[in-house]
Formats: sequence, structure tokens, C-alpha cells
Amino acid sequence: MQSILLEGLKKGVQLTWTLGKVIFPVTLIVTILQFTPVLPWVMKQLEPLMSLLGLSGEAAVPLVLGNFLNLYAGIAAIITFDFTVKEVFILAVMLSFSHNLIIESTVAKKVGVSWWLVIGVRIGLALVSAILINLAWSGGQEQAKYGFAPESQAAPDGWAEIIVQGLYTAGMGIVQLAFIVIPLMIVMQYLREKGWLDRFSDWLAPATRFLGMERNTSMTLAAGLTIGLAYGAGLMIQAVEEDGVSKKDMFLAMIFLVSCHAVVEDTLIFIPLGIPIWPLLAIRLITAVLLTAGVGYVWNKAQREKRGSLTHEY
Repeated sequence: MQSILLEGLKKGVQLTWTLGKVIFPVTLIVTILQFTPVLPWVMKQLEPLMSLLGLSGEAAVPLVLGNFLNLYAGIAAIITFDFTVKEVFILAVMLSFSHNLIIESTVAKKVGVSWWLVIGVRIGLALVSAILINLAWSGGQEQAKYGFAPESQAAPDGWAEIIVQGLYTAGMGIVQLAFIVIPLMIVMQYLREKGWLDRFSDWLAPATRFLGMERNTSMTLAAGLTIGLAYGAGLMIQAVEEDGVSKKDMFLAMIFLVSCHAVVEDTLIFIPLGIPIWPLLAIRLITAVLLTAGVGYVWNKAQREKRGSLTHEY
């Protein structure tokens, strides 16, 4: 048990360092930029587009950073602005569907799925979900309270105070990140060592049939669901090579995983933002199940009709 704890702690610290190198400078830069004319001007230009999604112009910053970098960069940008609970929830849903597009789309390509299709599905889900939430939810107008951000202070006076405030906000983000990531990595290490990830794969086997996939796809789903596309890339590629997953099943698995992956980590990191996380998780899971099952049904039906047509010809 001690070795598991030490290995999990080591991986947690390494991941905190890796992600912190993104979060710290992003938070610092965004905090400084919002006190200059540059960021306010950009946000003003984007206000008409953001309003369709139920967001203010400032929301463009975390969306751009989250999509081109990762969730942590998006969250780092969120905590530098005063958003309402509804805005933060919409941002969380959008970033859950669409983040880290460059790296995770590259992973999809390595397992044989077109990167442009993955990007199109993820951005489409993000936009549609934001519009639907904005139309369906009239509440959440109170200001969000961030767990890892300092309370609002008076506007800094001069460059020295601006930089100090940016450093403080960025530092608080790293501290909270460590409190989340390190325990999470310890738990994941325990699950790996005790074989729970393999058991999770077995439990998923019946669900793969409902989604239109064969049983041998379950390890790929398990890796993506628990670790994510970026961190689970090695396991996913190995599963494809060793388990003989078909092109169709890999396509369906990626459709599911681009909608819902790293369900533990990607859900937990939004807790400090002060939003309801169970609806966030439910939206991702329901969307992934319905989308994958629908595509799988159509694909399998088309294959059966094609086989029937060939049999009839002979």
C-alpha cells in the first residue's frame, strides 16, 4: 500500500507541475490583460456571438484557451473574471465537450478516426448545449464564488499592484489544483494496481453491445472514461492493437469518448467553480449514450442491409 501511495503521490506531483506550468502563466497573463485596453476591446467585439450562447464577451477568453490548450487553462481564465453561476455552468458544459482539441484530436487520428470529424462533433456539441441551456434555464443569475480564487478586491493601482494580484490569483489556482490532482492520481494508481481498471472494463462489456460495439471495445472505453483521451492515449492505442477492435467499433468508441471522457477528473475539477456538477456529469453521459447508440444503430442497420443485399444477389 505504501508503494502505491508513493507512486500515486509522485504522479500527482508530476501532473501538478506539468499542468501548473500552463495554469500559472495563463492566469497571470489574463489577469494583467484585463487591466489593459486589449482584452476589453476583444471581448467587446465578441459580445454579439457570446450573447447567443448566454455568455458575456469575457467568456471568449476561457473558451479559446480551453479549446487550444486544456481544461485547466480554461478554468485558469474563468477565475480571473466575475461570471454568473449560469455563465460558469454553460462554460463548464462547453469546455467538457470541447477542450484540448489539438492533442486529443491527434490521439483520435492515431487510433484511426479522422481528426476533423472529432473536432466537428465536439465543437458542435459545445455550441448546441450552450444554446439549449441558455434557452431552458432562466436561473443562475447570482455571481459565482470560486473556491480557489480570492474574493473580489479593489482595482489595483499601477503595474506593480496588477502584477502582484496576478501572481496571487495564479498561485491560489496552483494550490487548489494540487489539492485535487494529487489525491486523484493516488486513487487512480490504487485502481490500476488492484486491477479495478480491468474489472471496470468487464463491467462495461454489456454496455458496449447496447452502444453498437463488440465486447473487445470495453478496454478502450474504460481507458478513455477513467483517464481521458490525452492521458489514456497509450492504453487506448494498445487496446486497439491487441484486442483487434474493428474500424467501426473504434469510430463508435471515439464518438462516445469525445462526448464523455475522463468523467472523474473532468467533473471534479469544476467543483471549486461553485456550480452544480451532477447535472454537468448527467449532460455528458446522456449525450454520449444517445449519440453513440444512434450512430451505432444506423451503422449496424446499414451493414445488415448491405449483407442482405449481397446474399440476395448470390
